[in-house]
Amino acid sequence: MESIYPEVITTFAAVVLYGVPVAVAVLSYLLGCINGAIATSHIFYHDDVRRHGSGNAGLTNFYRNYGAKCAPMVIAFDMLKAVGAVLLGNYFLGYLLGWGAAGKYFGALFCVIGHMFPVFYGFKGGKGILCSGTLLLLLDWRIALVGWGAFVVLWLTTRYVSLGSVAAAISLPFISCSITRPAQCSARAFRFLCCGRTAATSKDS
Repeated sequence: MESIYPEVITTFAAVVLYGVPVAVAVLSYLLGCINGAIATSHIFYHDDVRRHGSGNAGLTNFYRNYGAKCAPMVIAFDMLKAVGAVLLGNYFLGYLLGWGAAGKYFGALFCVIGHMFPVFYGFKGGKGILCSGTLLLLLDWRIALVGWGAFVVLWLTTRYVSLGSVAAAISLPFISCSITRPAQCSARAFRFLCCGRTAATSKDS
């Protein structure tokens, strides 16, 4: 028996197949645009963290200028938006559209892009270290363990956040391909791009 309204069904399928990924990309990007350091400095200090220190809208600059009291709020903002983006990608793409793990990586990619280039703040955001690190924990704890380990060791020994982030970024492609099947490396390509961007923009003032 022939299907009813095949053209309508085909059109609907096309809208779903292309529209859902676009919607996930936009929503994940907007989640990434919520900058924890800027939001916390506005809410608790009626100030803008970008007016001080290095001018960067990240946790390091926030801590240097406001101390540790409200730093957990910055961390919470950045971690929760990362969780939201991964959940969006996992459900709508990974589960509903059958993308599998690639759906989580898709949401994570646009979350990091939003964090680094937020439309709300003139496309000038944070370095993405905390956001990317949280996403690594959500996506693959083994790779996160190596990346965070390299970061913590170098940060504790040198006190340079940038050096730790660069070391973590360099280690991730090697450890990722060594513990995953070749077919999965393309799904994790976003991580290398995000870490490369983090390493390129990491600098201490």
